[in-house]
Amino acid sequence: MLGGIFSFHSSWKNRQDIYMHKPKPLQCTSLNFRAFQFTQAMLFAIEEINNNIDILPGISLGYKIYDTCGSIARGVRVALALANGNEDAFALSEAPCTRSAQVQAIMGETSSSSCMAIAPVIGPFHIPLISHFATCACLSDKVKYPSFLRTIPSDYYQSRALAQLVKHFGWTWVGAIRTNDDYGNNGMATFTETAQQLGICLEYSVSFFRTDPPDKIQKIINIIKISTSTVIVTFLSHMNMDVLIHELSYHNLTGYQWVGSESWIFDSQTAAMDRDHILDGAIGVSIPKAQVSGMREFMVDVKPLNTSNNQMFTEFWETLFSCKFKQTKSATGNQRKCTGDEDLTEVHNSFTDMSLMPIFNNVYKGVYAVAHALHNILGCNKTCHTNVQLDPFMILQHIKKIRFKTKEGDEVYFNENGDPVAKYEIINWQPTENGTVDFVTIGVYDASLPADKQLNMLNKSLIWAGNSYYVPFSLCSEECPPGTQKVLQKGKPVCCYDCISCGEGEFSNSTDSATCDSCHPEYWSNEFRDGCVKKYIEFLSYEEIMGALLTAASLFGTCMTAAVAFIFFTYRKTPIVRANNSELSFLLLFSLTLCFLCSLTFIGQPSEWSCMLRHTAFGITFVLCISCVLGKTIVVLMAFRATLPGSNVMKWFGPTQQRLSVLAFTLIQVAICILWLAISPPFPFRNFKEFKDKIILECALGSAIGFWAVLGYIGFLAMLCFILAFLARKLPDNFNEAKFITFSMLIFCAVWVTFIPAYVSSPGKFSVAVEIFAILASSFGLLICIFIPKCYIILLKPEKNTKKNMMGKGAPKAL
Repeated sequence: MLGGIFSFHSSWKNRQDIYMHKPKPLQCTSLNFRAFQFTQAMLFAIEEINNNIDILPGISLGYKIYDTCGSIARGVRVALALANGNEDAFALSEAPCTRSAQVQAIMGETSSSSCMAIAPVIGPFHIPLISHFATCACLSDKVKYPSFLRTIPSDYYQSRALAQLVKHFGWTWVGAIRTNDDYGNNGMATFTETAQQLGICLEYSVSFFRTDPPDKIQKIINIIKISTSTVIVTFLSHMNMDVLIHELSYHNLTGYQWVGSESWIFDSQTAAMDRDHILDGAIGVSIPKAQVSGMREFMVDVKPLNTSNNQMFTEFWETLFSCKFKQTKSATGNQRKCTGDEDLTEVHNSFTDMSLMPIFNNVYKGVYAVAHALHNILGCNKTCHTNVQLDPFMILQHIKKIRFKTKEGDEVYFNENGDPVAKYEIINWQPTENGTVDFVTIGVYDASLPADKQLNMLNKSLIWAGNSYYVPFSLCSEECPPGTQKVLQKGKPVCCYDCISCGEGEFSNSTDSATCDSCHPEYWSNEFRDGCVKKYIEFLSYEEIMGALLTAASLFGTCMTAAVAFIFFTYRKTPIVRANNSELSFLLLFSLTLCFLCSLTFIGQPSEWSCMLRHTAFGITFVLCISCVLGKTIVVLMAFRATLPGSNVMKWFGPTQQRLSVLAFTLIQVAICILWLAISPPFPFRNFKEFKDKIILECALGSAIGFWAVLGYIGFLAMLCFILAFLARKLPDNFNEAKFITFSMLIFCAVWVTFIPAYVSSPGKFSVAVEIFAILASSFGLLICIFIPKCYIILLKPEKNTKKNMMGKGAPKAL
């Protein structure tokens, strides 16, 4: 014996209990043809099993079906009636056997809330409750509902499928409406959780029930009107959706993209109520289409129902054919009398509509699951062992383990939670020319596949809200293009943000980037901040104008020094050359040549050898140069002292001593350079900090102490030379070289004093240019101040190039 619990009526008349007598039974109203269809599907499966010798041979299945009128309390009552065998006046029963009326399994109920109330009641009896349409994920809890099973997937998967569907079309800003019951609240909770994981935000989430007062539904309408989202996700039962459609049509709320759950998305009755085409273009998930051969014909064959003496079928027949078996005085005159032979082919209503065939198939599979479990328990082969004592717990355990295929090839089994495998079709409402709606399958969802392959959209054209062929947009903020990052708006969901351009040295190469990435140190962000380009490498090169000019100046100074040396060598025997210590003069010219040439080592791409060479060559050549000048200055002073009576000072600073002094001063600088190179030598360095958008190739000092020691020693010799030359500036000789040395040292010191702040503050390659300029300026100062006046006399005033003129005394002149 199988039990059945269905809502043949969807409501009941309100009554006021005065607690003075026992409450009367509910007076049911609003006949629900869907429940009759579910009943017919159950009866079809039972009759097919009873006529099939391959399953339960010699055993007949009976049924005992109750009407709950949509009342949860009545559902609990009839469940207990089925469990303990009490008769009920509202039961439709057929008991082909005479044993106890206790049922082996119960088919139903349709709603999740009813099942959540019934399952705990019959759970202690271990009677299987197999639902065809209760989808709440909460029913998978086997601790609370140990005997509950279902042939429809859990809403846990449907909610995730809806969230992935919304994400697939790029909608991140949606509204949500749900039925205020276990089905809607639990389904929407899972959808909200999954949506947050996928980056989808809900602008609003509201609930209602079809019996709510009108002002509450009006509030929902007002929320929809003021919202900015154009996509509305609904977790509504079909009866609640019918109420909402009526309100939407009244307020003419068109242009919204509706996303629906399986409860209404493929219900043709809901589509028929949408006369204003509010829901055209809706998409959602539905149970896969199914066909059971013979079921359609059986369901519309209502003649056997008419043979029943049950009052319920009288009401059913009268409602189905809009007639009355017994005319009453209050009946309208135009209502015809029922004959019992009416033709169902002339009727077009929800009973003759077969769009819910997938749900009918679920009822069909549930009955067969019980039959296969009984078949295994009774050890049926050609016959069954009828002496086996049937135990509900044993039946429940066998149902959980069964695995079979229906005659249509559908595989039926239950997982550890009593749920079937979750497979859905993605449905699109596409209006037709005659005003009806086609439910077009545009994709499939299979929860058994890997997460990235569960949703598979077919290559079919879709119709969207307002009969548009373009996917609607529903975003709180436009997507951020590459080169920008999202910055959340204060007090709003994460889907509402501003797009801020990436900073310098940062980039984002994808849309809606949460952060900007930093470029590699050798790269810099491009103009649009959507990528990085290699930084421009900068160093003072020969090819650029500044490098070429400095090179030309260096070579010009070298040539000029060589010309002076040639003149001095040509006129080496003349008094002016001989009087100015020709040996130190030629050594000074040689060192000046090296000074001009050493500036060339500062130009070009720095390398390990060029970095060490440029600073050491500069330091040594300049010390050699200053040593020669210092020697010449000392010679002038000693020469003046030698003219005094009784002075023999010149013998202490003769040519040998001059050479040794130059060598000694130079060796000190050589020693400093060797120590510098040995401890921490200069090295090529890629400077990323000086400029953000380019790399400066420069020579790091290595040891700053070594560098400043080299400069300090040069400065010390220059100051010493300046002081000595300044003291000798007013010597009475007609040709006094000391004042020219004073001028040259003044220029030299001025150049290098100004060099230090200029060098420190100059960026990049300009610091190198400043150093080269200082070298060239000081070299030209020495060359011009010391040698050009002599060359002028040699070449243009040869009459002054005489010994007499050199030895003549003249009045001292102020500096």
